[in-house]
Amino acid sequence: MTKLKIGRFFYSNLFPIYYMLEKEADCSYYEFVEGVPSFLNKEIREGRIDVSPSSSIEYLRNTDKYDLIEGHSISSIGPVGSVFLFSKRPIGELGNVTVLTSSQSETSVGLLKIILKRFLGLECDFRSTSDPLGKAMESAEAYLVIGDDALRESLMWPALHIYDIGDLWYRYTGLPTVFALWIVRKESAAGEKELVNRFTRDLDRAKASALKDLDMVAAASPPRSFLSERELVSYWRGISYDFDEAHRKGLALFRQYAAELGLLSIGG
Repeated sequence: MTKLKIGRFFYSNLFPIYYMLEKEADCSYYEFVEGVPSFLNKEIREGRIDVSPSSSIEYLRNTDKYDLIEGHSISSIGPVGSVFLFSKRPIGELGNVTVLTSSQSETSVGLLKIILKRFLGLECDFRSTSDPLGKAMESAEAYLVIGDDALRESLMWPALHIYDIGDLWYRYTGLPTVFALWIVRKESAAGEKELVNRFTRDLDRAKASALKDLDMVAAASPPRSFLSERELVSYWRGISYDFDEAHRKGLALFRQYAAELGLLSIGG
């Protein structure tokens, strides 16, 4: 039987959706491929997976390759809780210094560059790294960390300035921050139409079910090792899993600023 290859984030942000998907859908039709956003971006771009939650900048860079699964995103309207800039100094004093960025991220790096360059008028030396925060901060003034690493580290470094990228974007734009979108390769949408339609229905149901019962999902969530069930539910409620007109406006503004700064080319 042909299976649809589905990207799956390592992170806790989408745990409720995948948990309900596996609980309620017939997943024998799907094969899940796990990884961080930058890995899954490459996998779907090069045709090794069919559908994935992917960095919104990946979609913007390759709109000719992908269709959106409507109504779904990983966004925030204000703080997102797991995309943080850790800094030794106030953010307004980061001009002409080295700012490290997580090698796992693409959209968040673009957002940070827009915030620092366009909104704050700062020129920085951006460098990607996979080092843990403690080691990274030995040679840099600031470090952008995402996902569960950011959730953990935000509890451990009270001496650092910590800035939520979703909060900063919202302060300057008044619009949602669209970190990731569910996308499907156009070739897969055409060649495996029934499977893609099945997955879209399953994804719709999984999101609706998860958001109705986050307490139950939290009780089964691995991140309980460092966050309480109450903290997990609060974190998930701070994420917008929708994609409506306000999200489209936020994405369009991100696209505009990213294009102005030359960020829509691979490696930009």
